[in-house]
Amino acid sequence: MQWINRPQELAFLQRHRDHHIIKVVSGVRRCGKSTLFHLFRDRLLADGVPASRILTINLEDLAFESLQEYHALYRYVLEHLAPGGRNYIFLDEIQQVPSFEKAVDSLFLRDDVDLYLTGSNAYFLSGDLATVLAGRYVELRMLPLSFCEFCEGLPAQPPLTEAQRYAAYVQGSSFPYLLTVPHDAQGVREYLEGLYHTILIKDTMTRLGTADTSLLEKILRYLAANIGSLISPTKIANALTSQGRRTDNKTVERYLRAMEDSLLIYRADRYDVRGKSIFKTNAKYYLVDPAFRALLVADTSRDTGHVLENIVYLELLHRGARVYVGQLAKGEIDFIAETSEGRFYYQVAETTLAPDVLDRELAPLRAVPDQYPKTLLTLDEITPEADYDGIRKRNVLRWMREGK
Repeated sequence: MQWINRPQELAFLQRHRDHHIIKVVSGVRRCGKSTLFHLFRDRLLADGVPASRILTINLEDLAFESLQEYHALYRYVLEHLAPGGRNYIFLDEIQQVPSFEKAVDSLFLRDDVDLYLTGSNAYFLSGDLATVLAGRYVELRMLPLSFCEFCEGLPAQPPLTEAQRYAAYVQGSSFPYLLTVPHDAQGVREYLEGLYHTILIKDTMTRLGTADTSLLEKILRYLAANIGSLISPTKIANALTSQGRRTDNKTVERYLRAMEDSLLIYRADRYDVRGKSIFKTNAKYYLVDPAFRALLVADTSRDTGHVLENIVYLELLHRGARVYVGQLAKGEIDFIAETSEGRFYYQVAETTLAPDVLDRELAPLRAVPDQYPKTLLTLDEITPEADYDGIRKRNVLRWMREGK
């Protein structure tokens, strides 16, 4: 099988290797968490770590079904520790074990264990693990492939233009599996449909307990049709009620939170640029993979700009940014990215070749009262790079490929 390198994610594991802290990799199903562990184990072996000191347990594998109880899991790991040195323990899909944090906590206490976990639900960190192990873990929120990673995994033949690579990324999905096997449009759709329903039923519905699957899907379809728009639970409830599907904002809010917890959607809150505070109402929602949108929305041909916005949002997450929607007194900035290097402002548009469109897209960036970097990202090939009084225009595909 072809392995697609994930350099940023590997760097995270390497950075925390052998430190007395639990390494947690969370992410939507099939985004590549198990493959990341495989790549990291290869690096350990290359560095001279004996195979006897590496233990991997995939808790979704029937071979380990008997370990889906925390006492049994803890005993099994103890029985397989190699004496006299450090052991690297990889527990994949740890949320399959009820009260898993008890076994994890006990393993963490051992000096001969370097512990790595994956999970497909964000909520498993917001509960017992975060409480019991507060301050004793670091987390990598893993996504499917970035545009750059996707391009690196494409076959060399036939050679493709950057625009063709982008079309393949949008239409063919960012989930790694689809790059490792031959497929056509129908094969992509069938794989995504299966994955989508797995996430919806096994993760989202499990989180909700008792819930209406039909209502859940209607909410998700509404979000997919309104990517790039400010949305509130009340707005969604009113829209569905007007369509004959009566519900209330509290129910919608609960369903939204469950979809976020299953990492199917991501929320970007509004940030008051002048007041420097986060608004509690209205936010934008983005899909974990833009290709899911074709499953949820009947006609996507006229909304390619919002798909591009979704992709830029995910790219900023790949870069480790905390991402907000910028709110001004008059106007809105698509994204404010907060990173360890500072703050960055981004406006996203398919094209700004028309002068009035260019002026409209630049206006919010010009209204920002500080001097942090400001970038206009477009798909333009004619004048792809330009400078407007310190606001840099860049071709978004080159920006994603360069990683900065």
